[in-house]
Amino acid sequence: MDSYFGSTIKLKLDSYFGNLFAACRGNQLRSRHNQPVVNPTIQRRRLGLALKRAREGAGKTQDEAAAVIDAAASKISRVELGQSGIKLTDLNLLLDLYEVRGDEAEPLRDLARAGRQRGRWSTYRNAVPDWFRQYLDLEGDASEIRWYQPEVIPGVLQIEPYIRAMNAIAQPRPSSDEVDRQVAVRMERQSILRQDDGPDLSFILSESALRRSIGDGATMRNQLLHLAKVSEQPNVALQVFPFNAQTYETASFSFIILRFGDDAASDVIYVETFTDADYLDRSDAVRAYTRLWDRLRAAALGPVESRKLILRMADDVERQQT
Repeated sequence: MDSYFGSTIKLKLDSYFGNLFAACRGNQLRSRHNQPVVNPTIQRRRLGLALKRAREGAGKTQDEAAAVIDAAASKISRVELGQSGIKLTDLNLLLDLYEVRGDEAEPLRDLARAGRQRGRWSTYRNAVPDWFRQYLDLEGDASEIRWYQPEVIPGVLQIEPYIRAMNAIAQPRPSSDEVDRQVAVRMERQSILRQDDGPDLSFILSESALRRSIGDGATMRNQLLHLAKVSEQPNVALQVFPFNAQTYETASFSFIILRFGDDAASDVIYVETFTDADYLDRSDAVRAYTRLWDRLRAAALGPVESRKLILRMADDVERQQT
């Protein structure tokens, strides 16, 4: 049993679901606009969390749940993780197994219907893999985003020539139409930088990400100047993790911490690999990455010093061109 249940093996479902399904009606997970999050990815996550708690509260295993809907236990796992939707017929079978009925069951049916809708980024299906579209939905509704990047400039901060230069050296080489779609996706994502009610954005960039030459000198100089300009926005904090940082703490991989509203329990950690990504929301994982972020931020240059360093780098690039 999860520690969520303490030492109680079987919860009294009437009092338990009273609190749980109030959350499902929209009081728990809210966007930066302080409105209930409605995109399909978030709805699937909320449904999965509710079903997991309902199953455990009823004392059922994933194997028992899977047998009821004639599926593998991995199907239950994917649903509970928010990685897969569920048909209403299967959902009703699970709700019967978990003894969730009447008014307590209807909010979950609503989440299931919403979770099967097409998301905003489905129009970019050919340009964005399935595992990344889930992140885009989360990014669009987050109230706070903390991003550590050690090797390249984060996508939401890239200028168009930088994006095209990265695609020019990609293997296999994308077609011009594919590159155009990649540019369109990243440009649309950058709307969060311009919104009056946009999320609070914090970036820690390794110095190597800033010095890695992508494209020609003009591209790199303009990219650096763009970073300096963006860092002046009131909702953006940009710090550089320098080569000479006085700490042993570092990370060779990028990660992103997303928060929704004021509830830290809703935090999601996004860790991307070469062909896939992990979405972590276990409390122990969230605590570990949050502590790592705090240590990296403490060792990085402050926002003012970071902006000055970026501008010096831009000047250096310009001198190298003359």
